[in-house]
Amino acid sequence: MTNASAARPLRVAIIGAGPAGVYAADILTKSNEVKDGDFEVSIDLFDQYPAPYGLIRYGVAPDHPRIKGIVNALHKVLDRGDIRFIGNVTYGRDVTLSDFRHFYDAVIFATGAIKDAELEIPGADLEGSFGGADFVSWYDGHPDVPRDWPLDAKEVAVLGNGNVALDVARMLSKHADDLLVTEIPDNVYQVLKRSPVTDVHVFGRRGPAQVKFTPLELRELSHSRDVDIVLYPEDFEFDEASDEAIRTNNQVKTMVNTLANWIAEDQDTGASRRLHLHFLHSPVEIYDSPGTPGHVAGIRFERMELDGTGNVHGTGEFEDYPVQAVYRAIGYHGSELAELEYDARRGVIPNDGGRVLDEEGTAVPGVYTTGWIKRGPVGLIGHTKGDALETIGCLLEDRDSLPPAENPDEHAIMKLLEERGVEFTTWAGWNELDAHEKSLGEKFTAESGEKGTAVQRERVKVVPREDMVRISRKPKG
Repeated sequence: MTNASAARPLRVAIIGAGPAGVYAADILTKSNEVKDGDFEVSIDLFDQYPAPYGLIRYGVAPDHPRIKGIVNALHKVLDRGDIRFIGNVTYGRDVTLSDFRHFYDAVIFATGAIKDAELEIPGADLEGSFGGADFVSWYDGHPDVPRDWPLDAKEVAVLGNGNVALDVARMLSKHADDLLVTEIPDNVYQVLKRSPVTDVHVFGRRGPAQVKFTPLELRELSHSRDVDIVLYPEDFEFDEASDEAIRTNNQVKTMVNTLANWIAEDQDTGASRRLHLHFLHSPVEIYDSPGTPGHVAGIRFERMELDGTGNVHGTGEFEDYPVQAVYRAIGYHGSELAELEYDARRGVIPNDGGRVLDEEGTAVPGVYTTGWIKRGPVGLIGHTKGDALETIGCLLEDRDSLPPAENPDEHAIMKLLEERGVEFTTWAGWNELDAHEKSLGEKFTAESGEKGTAVQRERVKVVPREDMVRISRKPKG
């Protein structure tokens, strides 16, 4: 460690309190070097939202069965007291990289990816064409998106064959009353309740053996009440690569078998809503009509066929589907960050194993990155842990040469935020908000379903940022 910081804890700032940031903090505190007493570490975990958990709070469907387990794991890490959470602080506006480098020896960016990847086809900007990530943010009660959503389509197309596409399709097709047991805000419930949707179509470019979702997410589709799953035998094409994947990959085998069983069982029960799964469809145009100029009236696809390697090529055959809304769930894209280089094509911060690079490709001393803003929006939670382990490994290797903070006092950053009028939140404040949301759930009673059964909610999510901040910062006593 540098002489200037040898007699004090290493000061580390992590920007982003989602899984990537929390895992990085946890791995650093549990590293052998820290446990063996080689040095001490002091970590501040910042987030632009008043609450922690990032994409777990604002990017996963509320009825997802894994949410509670992931949140509990992240809560345990932050509740230990050795990592300080500082929320409602926006990087590039409230604080700059120069500020962080003044107060910390190392800075780790774990800001994730929250924008929709672009779909470059004609009509993608028509009214009624939505980004899947934007819709997820809305139904998850993101504080910075509108409270309303135009759910006025009877027939909807969802583009993508990943877990986000399935989440979007499930939320669009599921009956609102069946979501009352989740933490969805009241405004989301009310809009979903009024939705006239009858048919939701999910389209993927490749075949059933090449889908990117996972078995759990696929099986969740069959758990929705009064929603039929519709599949099309002509879409079930397999080439040599598909057969090999089915033989050698248990996950692929499970998903293909699930889909095949659904076809064999005939899922048509006469439900009021239908969720259609289409494969080998590549979108080429979203179009309007003379009756609805400027608004989505349908979407055109080219039929694809597998080429033997698991990839596809066009057949020259086209199909039109009349829909009144299109949701583009083809992936996330990272956002540019002030004072850092940015790879616009990949949506990441250029880096070498987590070491942030400047425009010449040289590592910037003391600046690191992890998670989706480091490697792109791919992989599951397990990948995020491994990714954080690599980044923290680089930081540990560099710790003797890190540029020391000019003012490492733990109180200095808080004083700066107060001087700038930033209404930051803390872990104690999150516990207040957490308890408040749970109390809203305890107070909620509604009549749901044909039998009028009472619904008890575990929590109801608070949406407005000002309310989140007010509750988190309310005077004690």
